[in-house]
Amino acid sequence: MSKRFATVLIIILLIIAALVSYRVIVNREKTAENVGGRQRAEAKVYGIIVSGKPFSDFLSLSGSIEPNEVINLRSEISGIVEELNFSEGGNVSNGQILIKINDAELKAQLAQATTRNSLAAENERRAKLLLEKEAISQEEYDIASADHRTAQSQIQLIEAQLIKTAIRAPFSGTVGLRNISKGSYITPMTDIAQLVDMSKVKLEFSIPERYAAKVKIGTSVRFTVQGTSDEFPATVYAIEPLVETATRTLRVRAWADNKDSRLIPGTFANVIFPLETVEKGLLVPAEALIPIQNGKKIFVKKDGLAKEVLVETGARTDADVLIVKGINEGDTVLTSGVMSLRDGSPVNVTLR
Repeated sequence: MSKRFATVLIIILLIIAALVSYRVIVNREKTAENVGGRQRAEAKVYGIIVSGKPFSDFLSLSGSIEPNEVINLRSEISGIVEELNFSEGGNVSNGQILIKINDAELKAQLAQATTRNSLAAENERRAKLLLEKEAISQEEYDIASADHRTAQSQIQLIEAQLIKTAIRAPFSGTVGLRNISKGSYITPMTDIAQLVDMSKVKLEFSIPERYAAKVKIGTSVRFTVQGTSDEFPATVYAIEPLVETATRTLRVRAWADNKDSRLIPGTFANVIFPLETVEKGLLVPAEALIPIQNGKKIFVKKDGLAKEVLVETGARTDADVLIVKGINEGDTVLTSGVMSLRDGSPVNVTLR
């Protein structure tokens, strides 16, 4: 009995020892898995500490450069060009004679009209003397007086035509390429050349109606043109009183100085229209924003964990976005590696 009892006891102790050993091994494996899981779950991401800084909100608009003044030079009368007093692409002054049309026929007509006027004046003088002596009726004198006035009017008409034989520059500017030559026969329908004043230019652009109330006379804007990275200033001087119903935009014009002739009328312009300046704007990189159904979210670090925060955005630059609601100054915003994060995920943040 004693041997059998001892054998059973040994077997029981071995079973108990095996169970204890199994339990210890299982606990060690679970502990190792938990440690490894925590290490694997701690994602390595980059982040920034948000700080308030001045931010100027603006609109980026399309515009065009227009000359201060531009006209197509034309003649008011028909005739043969005798003189061309300008060069293509050259500058001219206000009042300068650009073209002289042959006026020989008009001068002959003027001489003829002057002779008739002298005769009519003499006839009127004689008729007046006869009327005073009651040798002619009042009606006969009135006819002689009317003939004199008609002769004077004819002289004034021919003199006005003679003035039109000289085409003058209505303002100072640059003459474009001419379409005629000396000796050409021109009419009032003939386009001679363009005269353009580029001493200053007009910047024309349209602003969406939601921002129409922000446009004021005297507002300063900036713009760029192709071919240079320089920014040019301009000042709003005119605003269309009505919003265009087709585009829901408001047309605006601004002056820009062009004394160095760097701005060419007709070119495209990128207009930067200022809206407001935020003294402490919270800017985050655009890559930190995650689009969701109801808006946008970002992740911030709280107690070593990634916390999901819904935000409202404002204006943006090429790289950053203004956050108007959702975060505070001093928050650590996660900027990269955020697409795989979940709310509450452990994170190891490297600050940039």
